[in-house]
Amino acid sequence: MPTLSFHRLTKTYGAVSVLDGFTATALPGRVTAFLGVNGAGKTTSMRIMLGLSDPTSGTATVDGIRYRDLPHPTRVVGAVLDQGFHPNRTARHHIRLTAMQAGVPAAPGEALLERFGLGDAADRRVGGYSLGMRQRLALASALVGNPSVLVLDEPLNGLDPDGIREMRRFVRWFADAGGTVFLSSHLLGEVAAVADDLVVIHHGRLAAAGPVDELVTADTDLESVFHHLIGSTDAQEAWS
Repeated sequence: MPTLSFHRLTKTYGAVSVLDGFTATALPGRVTAFLGVNGAGKTTSMRIMLGLSDPTSGTATVDGIRYRDLPHPTRVVGAVLDQGFHPNRTARHHIRLTAMQAGVPAAPGEALLERFGLGDAADRRVGGYSLGMRQRLALASALVGNPSVLVLDEPLNGLDPDGIREMRRFVRWFADAGGTVFLSSHLLGEVAAVADDLVVIHHGRLAAAGPVDELVTADTDLESVFHHLIGSTDAQEAWS
């Protein structure tokens, strides 16, 4: 199963530095939570990993290979990032197009709509979906190619408590089956419940990385550890 690697990743826009030598890994069989305040560089890092943006320097690779150089990238990496659904397409139509682009049969993808609670809404236009429904469709779309890696940017946004619980169970199952999960979230309680490893980014640099049970002790919780790592003022601004 592939390992995700960010190595000395730098991204600048003119005089503004978004990433500054960021280095981290996400290992197979584990859920790696990617944490940071708004603007810390999380989404930029993920976009570079997925070939949606070019780094100024450094690399982001899947087992040493850039995403865009993989022969069949969507069969290796599934992503929930920048939902771009056509509002007039149905979920079923979207899944069929995604399967066609991945070069895989559509039937397993359509079955994913049922798995994620969209069976009854599969022939409705996505423009009428709630945020939670679009999140479930995004995950189903990410899985169409039967990937071994998931890159998930705020996958819990818009989900109700039942949806969050089901997402957490799925992510845990995926990693326990050997897959690599790299996810960002502001819901620290949910992260603590599912993550094996943490990667914390601050001002474009790695602030901390390691197993959850080493960074979060019996005398602390993830929120207090996070605030300590990035500074209470930054944390309060991000969550306000």
